[in-house]
Amino acid sequence: MPGTGTVNIRKAIMIKGDESMGVYEVVQQLINEALAVKLLTAEDEIYVRNQILTLLGINDFVPAAGSSGKSEIPLLLEQLTAYACEQGIIEDAFDEKEKLSSRIMNCFIPLPSVVNACFYEKYTRNPREATDYFYALSRNSNYIQTQRIAKNISYKAATGYGELDITINLSKPEKNPRDIAREKLIKSTHYPPCLLCVENEGYAGRPGHPARSNHRLIRLNLLGEPWYLQYSPYVYYNEHCIILSGEHREMKIDRKTLERLLAFVECMPHYFVGSNADLPIVGGSILSHDHYQGGRYEFAMARAKDEYSFVMGEYPEVLGTMLKWPMAVIRLRSSDTAKLVAAGDYLVSKWRKYSDPAAGILAYTGAVPHNTVTPIARQYQGLKELDLVLRNNRTSDEHPLGIFHPHADVQHIKKENIGLIEVMGLAVLPERLKTELQEVEAFLLNNTVSVADYHLEWARALQEKYKSEITAQNVRDIVRKETAAKFLRVLEDAGVFKRDEAGVQAFHRFIEYAGGIVRAL
Repeated sequence: MPGTGTVNIRKAIMIKGDESMGVYEVVQQLINEALAVKLLTAEDEIYVRNQILTLLGINDFVPAAGSSGKSEIPLLLEQLTAYACEQGIIEDAFDEKEKLSSRIMNCFIPLPSVVNACFYEKYTRNPREATDYFYALSRNSNYIQTQRIAKNISYKAATGYGELDITINLSKPEKNPRDIAREKLIKSTHYPPCLLCVENEGYAGRPGHPARSNHRLIRLNLLGEPWYLQYSPYVYYNEHCIILSGEHREMKIDRKTLERLLAFVECMPHYFVGSNADLPIVGGSILSHDHYQGGRYEFAMARAKDEYSFVMGEYPEVLGTMLKWPMAVIRLRSSDTAKLVAAGDYLVSKWRKYSDPAAGILAYTGAVPHNTVTPIARQYQGLKELDLVLRNNRTSDEHPLGIFHPHADVQHIKKENIGLIEVMGLAVLPERLKTELQEVEAFLLNNTVSVADYHLEWARALQEKYKSEITAQNVRDIVRKETAAKFLRVLEDAGVFKRDEAGVQAFHRFIEYAGGIVRAL
């Protein structure tokens, strides 16, 4: 229905008895908030206000008497898009409201050339100052969907590997059947080629393709190639950024990948950066466009302890360690970037063709490759670090979704691909769990409630495990703790070398196959 969830603007219209007065006030509040966060200066206020009025089909402006107080930019945008729906300016459909909201905020943002000039002016003083500027711009312009992200359920859980981050993702907006039907009626187009392509910068959007009028990209030069920096609209951690190729090409992990990752952390020493693997099942959700993800956040894997060290005779300048982590991770450290790249590339090439049937590792089925890595780079304590997480995407009759993929008994919590973010220790769990875990809590309290069939065995096991310990005060903590334990199992399932003695020995065999001499720490 028109105006759903937007009572404020209706109320303003009714009180003032003038259909336009409410919207004037909201427009001015938006201007005031933009001034407060330095999205515009006082010199640009009239110009920007007139641009917004034009988008709303309003030909005049009556200043509100007195101040209406503060409000948040996303809430003000909701009110303005509701007004546009009520006035018939746009259709009351999700995509149309997103397009208008993005176009309104675009009025506040400089052209890409100006944003880049400002970024690099600050960069010459301090790279952190530059990213602080761009992150604030992306948040304040509503490109980063702060209001939706705030809906996520997030907590930390202590494990034997450190604190894991658990997030139930509630930020993705839901579309109603009418919105989905509209998408099917739109003529198919291949512009922009994908969601990550540079052509998204300033793109108005359409049903099925998000509005990007308020989207800006920072131009980067990585090894002589054009690459671009943006922030994720739905950040999962602090300053969650995406670094994307200017060319629409498939993901590929090779020597150039390692060189680019390390070149990026030289440019942005306060950020880590990593790449999803380049094979299905063990890769991310987008394999069609070469890109990396990074940010200013320390994941549990970054803090993981070294369990074993090794040296490779050809690379004495590089220290190698094997981490205490549920997945098989090699960490390489050196002050010499070229030697670090060479050692990393050598290990990746060795892993690509490595088979160990006793450990379930086969490099190929016919000509189809199975081995790859999830690489991550950072700077730490004066050295450059390169983590190589060993991956294998083989399937079997017992595990049709992947041998090194969440197994059937944990898929009620997580069955999607285990990508870069999960590998490092941050669970991105599906929205359905918000309600389903509440049902499990009620079940444990012996309240009459239905529990999803796929959770029932787990819920009964928890009931047996905790018995009389469960109270209304601690049931949520128990369920959250056990959900984190399931995610830990997810990571262990995805590990190519298990954490038992046989798995440790298998990991050592690979290092020795690659010419390394392993030592316990």
